[in-house]
Amino acid sequence: MTYQSPISPGISFYEATLGDRPTYDALTGPATADVVIIGGGFTGLQAAYHLAASGKDVVLIEAARLGDGASGRNGGQLGTGQRAWVEELEADFDRDNAAMQLAIAERAKAHLMDFARDHAIEADYRPGQISAAHKQAYVKHYRDHVKIMSDQYGYQGLTFLDREEIAEKLGSTRYFGGTHDAATGHINPMKYLVGLARAASRAGARLHESTRARAISSAGGRVTVKTDAGDIVAGRALIACNAFISGLEPVTSAHVMPIRSFIGATVPLGPDSPVIPGGESVDDSRFVVRYFRKSADGRLLFGGREAYTSDNPADISTHIRRQIAEIYPDLRDVEITHAWGGSVGITLTRRPFVRDVMTNVTSIGGFSGHGVMLSNYCGKLYADHVNGGSEDLEVMRNLRVGPFPGGDKLRKPLLFLALTWFSLRDRF
Repeated sequence: MTYQSPISPGISFYEATLGDRPTYDALTGPATADVVIIGGGFTGLQAAYHLAASGKDVVLIEAARLGDGASGRNGGQLGTGQRAWVEELEADFDRDNAAMQLAIAERAKAHLMDFARDHAIEADYRPGQISAAHKQAYVKHYRDHVKIMSDQYGYQGLTFLDREEIAEKLGSTRYFGGTHDAATGHINPMKYLVGLARAASRAGARLHESTRARAISSAGGRVTVKTDAGDIVAGRALIACNAFISGLEPVTSAHVMPIRSFIGATVPLGPDSPVIPGGESVDDSRFVVRYFRKSADGRLLFGGREAYTSDNPADISTHIRRQIAEIYPDLRDVEITHAWGGSVGITLTRRPFVRDVMTNVTSIGGFSGHGVMLSNYCGKLYADHVNGGSEDLEVMRNLRVGPFPGGDKLRKPLLFLALTWFSLRDRF
């Protein structure tokens, strides 16, 4: 199996409107370093910055361009907590562990915002997130969740929205209720990533685009990463490939699987549009989540996950427009100016995968659609780990994340069947 670089259909709205996007030269020969990092997304770049800032010699390689994976092409929503609600975490672990995971996520949120402020990264942050119930039967869960978060976990950012209130917040009568989170928000992820890469480069990290890792091995206390330009030899390695791991390292490949996610950007809707008048980001209760928000210039950015293979649909915009029309019938004929896709790394439990897969080789990924703040924070935590230890990373490392069943031959077909069943359940 050959390791594939990220190739996604369509130029994203983020990329098309970015302006200056620096390039970083490909590796031209063998190299040595204290730490080698494979993957130029949020996780890898945060690790590169913090390691270089602490005096470590760091080489980071990316098969395509920095941010061409999920980090630069995602929905931009920060969220609160882990991928699972605290009620689910408590059932799987216990109250103390659930509280610990919520606290880690809150530190991740603060880290993302603090880093942007400290490095003057303008990423179009806007506050507020709405989570919407697409079935009446789910409304009670949302109401209970607000009370649990407030009374048992001390989180005061959430308020419950009944059907009339959520209709007013969204400009749509499609949903039955939900929550409003005033203590989170959304960003332009590509702007954040470009600023992060600049910070890592200024700190002294050697960043190389168009440099594919062909193989990785560990022996005699040294790690070797093979590239077409020559070997990189380092004392430690971080694998931060997320969904684009296939063929490079088998343990991560068994635990982190890609699914395709697609987003469309409409023309600006104008200042009088009733769509999300408060400017919040939105996610809903479908297993195949619908997620949407308005950009800084008033476009509706609308995404959903509907493909469980590496194939790309011939026309992303038609599919996205159909989903938009289910929520906003008046936009059934809206012009979509940009439509793009990418691969999201998921795990069987939807918990991040953090594991030493070889001696001195750590792999981090599988954020399962909740990675904007968690992936940034995990990169920092890896640097903390190298520099002396990280209690938060140890908590993430101890989460139970098993492999997908089926082995090399059946793993992807079984995942396709399971996710297709869940997507059908969303409709009934």
